[in-house]
Amino acid sequence: MTPDGLWRAALPEHLLLLGILAILVADLVSRRPRDPFPLALLTVLATGAAAAWLHGAGHAAAPFPGHFSVGPDSLAAKALLAGLTSPVVLMCRGERLDSRFAMLLLSSLYGAFLVLSADSLLLVFFGLELMSLPLYALVVLAYQRPESAEAAMKYLVIGGVGTAVLLLGISLTLGATGGVAVSDFAAAMAGEGLLAQGAVVLVVAAFMLKSAIVPFHAWAPDAYEGAAVPVTAFMATVVKGAVVLALVRLFGAAEAGPALFGVLVALPLVSMAWGNLVAMRQDGFRRLIAYSSIAHAGYLFFALLGTAEGRFEAVAFYVLVYGLTTTLALACLPAGPDASRDRLDELRGLYHRAPVAAVLIAVALLSLAGIPPFPGFVAKFLVFRTVMDAGFATVAVLGLVASYLGIYLYLRVIQQMFMGPAPTEPRTVPAAGWSAATAWLLLAAVLVAGLLPGAVLGWF
Repeated sequence: MTPDGLWRAALPEHLLLLGILAILVADLVSRRPRDPFPLALLTVLATGAAAAWLHGAGHAAAPFPGHFSVGPDSLAAKALLAGLTSPVVLMCRGERLDSRFAMLLLSSLYGAFLVLSADSLLLVFFGLELMSLPLYALVVLAYQRPESAEAAMKYLVIGGVGTAVLLLGISLTLGATGGVAVSDFAAAMAGEGLLAQGAVVLVVAAFMLKSAIVPFHAWAPDAYEGAAVPVTAFMATVVKGAVVLALVRLFGAAEAGPALFGVLVALPLVSMAWGNLVAMRQDGFRRLIAYSSIAHAGYLFFALLGTAEGRFEAVAFYVLVYGLTTTLALACLPAGPDASRDRLDELRGLYHRAPVAAVLIAVALLSLAGIPPFPGFVAKFLVFRTVMDAGFATVAVLGLVASYLGIYLYLRVIQQMFMGPAPTEPRTVPAAGWSAATAWLLLAAVLVAGLLPGAVLGWF
């Protein structure tokens, strides 16, 4: 491949590296602390625009055959993740975070991009680690509450277990098929031997741990609560989306075999039910979002039961809608001490103090619940339709029943905001500044996805 072809195929990754380098140089040469987030936002926007341009042009290339390649689907996924990262960067401006934070955030996004273009399990491993290692530091970097260090340590230890499981799965794939390419993983999925089936289950289990599927979810509530709000949004949306989209790439045109089918039915169903039920008992909004994300991870993994046709579109649209609405809810949280800003007690009666913020959070929660006419309904419909088209109507019905548990969860929060009495001495103030601006931009994107789902799906 010519240098020009190599530069074009990896243009989003090159722009991310240039942005990280620019922030680092600006921090080194500056005599006083500088705000790194305008440059970080410009980098993310340029990266997303480049990926969208290459996707629109139908660009496909393999600059490193057998290891790294790009195509319309991978480029669309990169544009999607860059778009979801942009509001996170905007939210960071109101949190008084430094250049280290910005560089780690972009580094994690770079790892996500590598996973989405991986043609070998070794690059999948490298990309997942490059995405995860900065997150361990991001959880503790802001250090706004004592629990942050414990949350980061728990995330690190459990993440290390996931890494070991992934490496074991890769080694078994090598033993079963003689290679570690993505095509070899697809061959292992079609194999009937114990070694091949064990390899597939271990690799998928590692991805489930990264996505916080039950029973691999223990790290998520503490990590989401201990991190700064923008980091919580990034982990819940960009990281989860990258993991599931990468697994869709690994599956390719293959379908789940008998051993994997049971895993993909049982654990997502348990995640939907457990996530929604436990979320009802939480008194913190970020912990509620953590358990809600466990349930939504179950919906996303459900799409893997379907046929290859339409699988990517269903997952990508779900990631888009879930990412926009989750970030919208977090952006509207009141400002104040980190330990109290997301307490549900502080959200009680929010409509009487900040009616716009309460309405925006309600829109986000109703969409997460999958209630029409909000875009979350379309996203869940696409996932369950994919499962039914594959001939698993009973499984789809069970998933639909489990999803109904979440309706009470979200309506409970809305009832407290609109009908509950406001605290006599609130410790927080309504969101303003960059968080408020981010919320309005996210609302516009949610409306587009809700009013024009066909156009959005057509772009994917």
